[in-house]
Amino acid sequence: MGTIGSPTCLQNCSLCFAPQVYMFLVKWNDLSEKVVYRRFTEIYEFHKALKEMFPIESGDINIENRIIPHLPAPKWFDGQRSTENRQGTLAEYCYTLVNLPHKISRCLHVVNFFKVRHDDMNPVTDSQIKKPEVFLLTKDSKKNPTDITGPIVLQTYRAIADYEKSSTSEMALKAGDMVDVVEKSENGWWFCQLKNKRGWVPAAYLEPMDGPDESEEQEPNYAGEAYVVQKSYTAVEEDELTLKEGDIIEVIHKLLDGWWVIRKDETTGYYPSMYLQKAGEVNSSVKSALLRNRGAPPRRSTIRNVKSIHKQGRKQISQETYRRNSKKYTQNQWKMRGNSQNKADVIIEKNEPEDNKPKAQPAVPPRPSKELILNRCTESTWRKIL
Repeated sequence: MGTIGSPTCLQNCSLCFAPQVYMFLVKWNDLSEKVVYRRFTEIYEFHKALKEMFPIESGDINIENRIIPHLPAPKWFDGQRSTENRQGTLAEYCYTLVNLPHKISRCLHVVNFFKVRHDDMNPVTDSQIKKPEVFLLTKDSKKNPTDITGPIVLQTYRAIADYEKSSTSEMALKAGDMVDVVEKSENGWWFCQLKNKRGWVPAAYLEPMDGPDESEEQEPNYAGEAYVVQKSYTAVEEDELTLKEGDIIEVIHKLLDGWWVIRKDETTGYYPSMYLQKAGEVNSSVKSALLRNRGAPPRRSTIRNVKSIHKQGRKQISQETYRRNSKKYTQNQWKMRGNSQNKADVIIEKNEPEDNKPKAQPAVPPRPSKELILNRCTESTWRKIL
């Protein structure tokens, strides 16, 4: 591909291949380098939209005017030869794309596709991926860049129960099936492959081979993050919350199965993460389509006949613990604010002008004892104390 110049021009980058997943190292004009991950299906959808935006340059009107490169439709490749062919095809496509006229190579559609997304912030760890062999393409380079990195090692998970798919985009599972996870989405739907099958699977039905606890699961953040409800949901389980579209809540624990613990006033409970959007962010067309076409994934607690290979159960926190710690955090915050205010008041008092300070009063001597009065005072004074 190439670097991305001013925030609108792509010029240099590198990529590496995993089944249906590619990693791009994008270098921008300010010399910053960002790594982004894109599925081939996403790349192909991007390509189709680009052709619709520029019908003349895509050859729809006259094939002789086509300058936008060709890209084959996505297929399921298993062989090493197919993998190498796909690498070369993408490299050529990217190189041609960044050398197109600026109205195409610098258009927002191209730039936004290669910007860092939230999912790009949680990539496969370094221990699971071979060291990238970066290649750079200069504007004057005429070489065919096919020296691309090796494949990403996908994580293998095991199905803990049978799952019947409810749409063509999903994949059915049998208890004990071993699947490779291609993409982990925050909404609780994971894209997996099993031999020559592929599709979306609820994360709740999968467990890692090395242990029941997810290393990606973060600890609760009782400070909370502000989110807006994008779709209403009526609670089915006792520990879930019923909310309406437009409600503002705080997310205190993000879980991988797509059911996040949220706080509404002083109440905590589970809510589907796919129905939430971070406050201040603009709703994307992809998110809108997802809300229309797919429902919330099932929760682990609702799955019957669970057969885990791990003796120790999955780590869980009770809603009472969430509520108590959340309330405790809120109270501590109020106390800290109160102490800060008191300290500010003290400082103001110390800085008051000298004229406003109270005058010092003379000390009052202690009253003499009865024996001292009898020995030293006159008779008239004795009579007053006797």
